[in-house]
Amino acid sequence: MEKRDIEVVNIVVSSSLKHEIPLEKMAATLSNTEYNPEQFPGLVIRIKDPKTSALIFSSGNIVCTGARSMDKVDASIKKIIKSLEKIGIKITITPEVTIQNIVASGSIGMDLNLNDLAMKLKNTEYEPEQFPGLVYKLSELKATFLLFSNGKIVCTGTKSEEEVNRALDKLLENLKGLVKKKK
Repeated sequence: MEKRDIEVVNIVVSSSLKHEIPLEKMAATLSNTEYNPEQFPGLVIRIKDPKTSALIFSSGNIVCTGARSMDKVDASIKKIIKSLEKIGIKITITPEVTIQNIVASGSIGMDLNLNDLAMKLKNTEYEPEQFPGLVYKLSELKATFLLFSNGKIVCTGTKSEEEVNRALDKLLENLKGLVKKKK
């Protein structure tokens, strides 16, 4: 059986606090924020532990990125709510969180001939002069892989760890017979 060494490195989620948020007040009061409304309508808040960032919009909508697990997503959102309490905003709901994207990376333990794979696999893009990886889309699973010649991979576009694993299974199945295993 081939080596499966892949882990979630980033979960992007969206949520709503169902409350108007005074972004100017947040930016003026909290040190871990950036707000430049002329360039972008959202405020960026950086959380040290767990190491995540979130965009907060005046509507109360949030996009949180950087967490490696759903527990860390929940911890980040709790910290955002705590930060809002410091400026007098009480969030009484438990925000519903929707996963927008999961990024996983790792290695499949085999060298890949990307020129060969670009010819034999459907739905690939490979322009080595511009980027060293091959882009491989599994449209039926809504997953996109970056494949590198050393066997390192990045998977994006999935919305659960189960989807990551299904996409990885499909990738390995599609690569069977096309690549030689490392000794």
